[in-house]
Amino acid sequence: MIKVLLVGGGAREDAICRKLVEDGASICSAASNMNPSISALSRGILVTKETDENSIFDFAVRNEVDLAFVSPDSALDTNLVDRFMERGIRVASPGRSAAKIETSKAFMRDLVDKHQIPGQIDHRLFTSENGLLDYFQELDGSYVIKPIGLTGGKGVKVKGDHFRTDREGLEIASKILRSDSSVLIERKATGEEFSLQAFCDGSHLSFMPVAQDYKRAFENDEGPNTGGMGSITSYDHSLPFLSPGCVEKAKSILKQIAGALQKDGHEFHGILYGQFMDTGSDTVIIEVNARFADPEGINAIFLMEGSLLETLFGIADGSLQNQMKFTNMSTVLKYVVPTGYGSSPKATELHVDYAKFPGNPRVYYASVNGSLSNVKTTSSRALAVIAMSAKIWDASEKAESSLSAIKGDYSHRRDIGTKESIERKTKFMETLRS
Repeated sequence: MIKVLLVGGGAREDAICRKLVEDGASICSAASNMNPSISALSRGILVTKETDENSIFDFAVRNEVDLAFVSPDSALDTNLVDRFMERGIRVASPGRSAAKIETSKAFMRDLVDKHQIPGQIDHRLFTSENGLLDYFQELDGSYVIKPIGLTGGKGVKVKGDHFRTDREGLEIASKILRSDSSVLIERKATGEEFSLQAFCDGSHLSFMPVAQDYKRAFENDEGPNTGGMGSITSYDHSLPFLSPGCVEKAKSILKQIAGALQKDGHEFHGILYGQFMDTGSDTVIIEVNARFADPEGINAIFLMEGSLLETLFGIADGSLQNQMKFTNMSTVLKYVVPTGYGSSPKATELHVDYAKFPGNPRVYYASVNGSLSNVKTTSSRALAVIAMSAKIWDASEKAESSLSAIKGDYSHRRDIGTKESIERKTKFMETLRS
């Protein structure tokens, strides 16, 4: 039996783990928590920080794994993947230099500039406060403030959403400068964001269904940014509110980014994931990531028809042949999170009637410990409930009704994938296109 090392202990990794076991793999897992689902499926378990490359490397060597898949962004920002490759262990994740497409937002913008790839946004990197206020005005006061490195989806600040005045913007940018020595300022784009993920073997890409993440903590897209409260996909693998041709533009951009990385000596093997925005008149790059999205990656894995195990070997060996196939159904995922998630989360215990999640809907276990029936939450997301149906809003209702099987003090967004939510997005995009 093929032994696979899986690094990571969230719901995304639970989805990966279950699919790999279904494909016939034997799992050795390394994560910072004792995820009850991953633990139950693993032949070997290492509980440690996901950035503890020495312990994870030694664990993989001891277990004589045939393939490694390093999932979390923080672990990709270590030398772990490179050490696996030097050891001769096949790995379906990018090395540290290729992962800079995510771990350094400045690297990504520079790469797009250098290779004249479409979809670029006006931006400037600052290493001091000098010129910040002038640049705010140059962007007509419509801008986004970004730390260069990893922030777990919570570090970006948008004028008009997170703060109101340029003076407040200067304070936020100055704080980032003091901690990171640099800060990225970008023009704010208006439209609907969408996620496009692809398996990449260095030169070939196999695309997954387009998804959309619901980032804000509260309904109607209000409240602080989070790691993601839920996500949707549509039966046609696009989204009903997107402009004609925008997904094809995004695919072309990702192909060009993979080619640019290869040309510059950072050949990318892994999951290349672009966060794009449809502005009604163009498709622009918000960010590029080096791993499965969370939660959107779970939607894709849930719909996957072929072997993920074979695909990961194809990524590692540079031999992806065919486009992966996905079921033509819509999915809606809703995250169960501790009360106060996004600002001041409170750890708690939840009871899960696991028998009520036989397959559709399904529950995946995230940053929790305990058993399949009784979990202890951390300060992060707890459970991902996903459902499938022909229409997005029917999948939403199915996911919502299944939440009655989870008891305890928790929060979630009821509006993810509802008909009202989809109609609102559709009308908004029609206005932008008119």
